[in-house]
Amino acid sequence: MAHHKSAKKRIRQNAKRRVRNQATLSKIKTLMKKVHSSTDKTEAEGTLKEAVSFIDKAVSKGRLHKNTAARRKSSLTRHVNKLSAE
Repeated sequence: MAHHKSAKKRIRQNAKRRVRNQATLSKIKTLMKKVHSSTDKTEAEGTLKEAVSFIDKAVSKGRLHKNTAARRKSSLTRHVNKLSAE
């Protein structure tokens, strides 16, 4: 266990950040599943817009690496574009 005051504070800060990061990543996964499971193009486009917006916010807050975000957005966009071809 930490003995220094600063180390105790760091433990508290890390706990708060971990909860925030987990919530963000969980919501991203949920939005991605929503887009991938949709079969209607108009519905998928709306959900895609919401997902991309949330992913971009996560990157700006440092919760997600920009390349990871780009890969996820690309995956979602490819799925939605496939829907239009069918």
